[in-house]
Amino acid sequence: MPAGSNAKRERQYKHIKQSVKKRGASTGLAEEIAARTVNKERARAGESRTASRSSIDDVSSGHRGGKRSHSGAQGRTKEQLYNEAKQRNLKGRSRMTKAELERALSR
Repeated sequence: MPAGSNAKRERQYKHIKQSVKKRGASTGLAEEIAARTVNKERARAGESRTASRSSIDDVSSGHRGGKRSHSGAQGRTKEQLYNEAKQRNLKGRSRMTKAELERALSR
């Protein structure tokens, strides 16, 4: 569980971790998903020192509930694709469309 947590976030973390493990994921993956979800909720509630723009402006994880998992209706947002392209240091990413970013990242 992330440092500086409170009782509500502890319960949320345990519940998410248990739910992910129940679906058949490994303990490590369950812990990662739970920590990321709780950290995002902490950022949205103003409980963390730093927060990314996508954590604050994006749809809450409780509402989203897997809408962007895998290759659903819309997939990831252009901003999410751009951030991944930035991490991978892809050249020309600022001029790419969403479709071009998706193709470049799938290679």
